[in-house]
Amino acid sequence: MAAAIVTKGLTKKYGDRVVVDHLDLKINEGEVFGLLGPNGAGKTTTILMCLGLSEPTSGTATVVGFDPARQPIEVKRVVGYLPDAVGFYEGMTGRENLRYTARLNGLEKDEGENRIESLLTEVGLADAADDQVGTYSRGMRQRLGIADALVKDPKILILDEPTVSIDPEGVAEILALIRRLAEERGVTLLLSSHLLHQVQSVCDRVGIFVQGRLVAQGRVAELARRAAGGAGWIEMETDADPTRVTEALAAVSGLADVEQVHSGHWRLRGPLDVTPRVVAALVGAGIPVRRVEPLEPDLDEVYRRVYHGGEVADGGGR
Repeated sequence: MAAAIVTKGLTKKYGDRVVVDHLDLKINEGEVFGLLGPNGAGKTTTILMCLGLSEPTSGTATVVGFDPARQPIEVKRVVGYLPDAVGFYEGMTGRENLRYTARLNGLEKDEGENRIESLLTEVGLADAADDQVGTYSRGMRQRLGIADALVKDPKILILDEPTVSIDPEGVAEILALIRRLAEERGVTLLLSSHLLHQVQSVCDRVGIFVQGRLVAQGRVAELARRAAGGAGWIEMETDADPTRVTEALAAVSGLADVEQVHSGHWRLRGPLDVTPRVVAALVGAGIPVRRVEPLEPDLDEVYRRVYHGGEVADGGGR
């Protein structure tokens, strides 16, 4: 796949403090990539270097083929950016703020008006478009910020902590909007966040930052398998006698954990190909089974393993 963003050995130091440490990263065109890590991990600094707003100490970055350090204007033409603290003119309406952005980006009046009207509908602010931004909630401001970043019709959209301090309903709206943008517009999305479960719901791939280093990157399922050493969890439901279930499963090679969570509900851990053998063992023992299915990998568990020294990296950082 063609690359939208590529960094090689990208490093940022402030004095002796290394904020971003030899970052090697490739984000493909059209994908949603989640940059994960706690505050201070280096996520925002990485974004600023990719935008040409901060110069790297060493290493390189290219954004749609442009070097942000040497061609910042070209980069800004193709990238829409929503910072973690977006600012608007409070006394102006949402529509007026977008008109200002359209003029800054050189859009003709008619083209700008048509695009603004479409964007306000797309982000769910058509009914509040002519209210002053000073009356907007945090969630409404973030949606207006996404519309503002889309005014220039960018190839890449970068969102820095877009759901922080937003109520659950607002979070759901923002995440649904991100999914629609990826599916309908085909825009490349870089989402920076420390809220793991939210990122898992929208991202194609993720990269995990720890103290300035990208220590793991890939699809959540791949990272989960590495973190678990190639194993996975299975949920099973049966009303059979627990002793019979335990005896039947004892014959299944590779099962590392067999736990009855509560009456009729079991959790098993074993190799990725163990599910058919589990079913065969139970059926062979005459045990009726209501349900057997693999559990969805948990990004929180992957992150805990990585953050506390687990080896799941794929060479994404040094």
